[in-house]
Amino acid sequence: MADKAPDGNLMKLPVSKLTLGMFVSAIDSNAKGKVAIANAGQIRSQDTIAKLTKNGIQFVWVDVERSSGDCGLKTSVAADPGQHEKAQKAVGSRDARQNHAKKILGEAKGLIRKVLSETFEGKAIEVAPFEALADNMIESIMLDDDAFKCVSALRDKDAYLLEHSVNVAFLLVTFGKHLKLDRDMLKQMAVGGILHDIGKIRVDNKVLHKPGKLTPEEFEHMKLHQVFAIDVMAETKGLSQVSKDVCLMHHEKLDGRGYPKGLKGDEIPLHGRMSCIVDIFDALTATRCYKEAMSPAAAFKILLSLTPFHLDTELVYEFIRCVGVYPVGSLVELSDGRVGIVWEAKDRDALHPIVKCFYSIKHRHYTDVAFVDLRKSELNIERGVSPSSLDVDPKPFY
Repeated sequence: MADKAPDGNLMKLPVSKLTLGMFVSAIDSNAKGKVAIANAGQIRSQDTIAKLTKNGIQFVWVDVERSSGDCGLKTSVAADPGQHEKAQKAVGSRDARQNHAKKILGEAKGLIRKVLSETFEGKAIEVAPFEALADNMIESIMLDDDAFKCVSALRDKDAYLLEHSVNVAFLLVTFGKHLKLDRDMLKQMAVGGILHDIGKIRVDNKVLHKPGKLTPEEFEHMKLHQVFAIDVMAETKGLSQVSKDVCLMHHEKLDGRGYPKGLKGDEIPLHGRMSCIVDIFDALTATRCYKEAMSPAAAFKILLSLTPFHLDTELVYEFIRCVGVYPVGSLVELSDGRVGIVWEAKDRDALHPIVKCFYSIKHRHYTDVAFVDLRKSELNIERGVSPSSLDVDPKPFY
């Protein structure tokens, strides 16, 4: 059942689903339940929604009758009395999947942080916790990989090493699923992805976190993280060869000019080639201390430019088909100048997802939050947008 107040006019909604014109009468507290607020009223600006998010409020109670007619609540309830409950269930289901994905990402980052610390102290890695984490990740992706994509789009440049490791694992599983690899292979690749940058714990922090281009000498030192990884992998009991390959091959090149071993052509197996593609793509689409994030579409162009000497051409095209030109969680500009988040793409072609619009580039201000189904609209996607190109932070709208 949906959460309703005794008078039947109140609807419990996650803050992420609020739009301008909705009348917020109370907030929802895990400890106290529904809590009345002194400044109840209609939402007049996106700043109000952003403030709720910043204060850690996840759910609020909205008065349907006192909300404006153009916010979408009254129309849906009037058209179908049961729509209120259906909408609540749908929101709850999607939020539940996203919360599950967030939980897994949090556990993964905690585990990686712990292992990085222990590895720095010279302790051997225990594989079992990573295998359990990989199983949970695979289950979540099989259930709804869009939820994982949306959550993983929320990046923190100060936690790059942790988030990059988790995202590489997630992308490898998603890519492997697309290629119809068996579950055991997905699990082994996920473990390798989570551990693929473990050698960086022994790289000089001044080089690892340098906010600028590395000198040739510094780059040579950075490349040593793969040499350090060889030693770590050798000391790790119970780690499969596939997991080791993912860890040790993601900087190899088909023409033999990669490192640490200079492998060439068929010496790099399928999972090794996949790790090269995934590692570069995630690095390009992440904000770092020395660069802004690139849009997925721009990153795909770079991947294609690295074929066939560095990356496998056929696999790059398959990766683009797998992720989609405009993947869930990415930002796009529509033909009317609005910017939105690609919200849903399942069972749709790449150019016609559902987009959650929240900002106008043309007018440089927030707009009413609106979900645009491009299969039913005359609008189209003009281009992918990088977060750094906007004057505002898109995070509150995820």
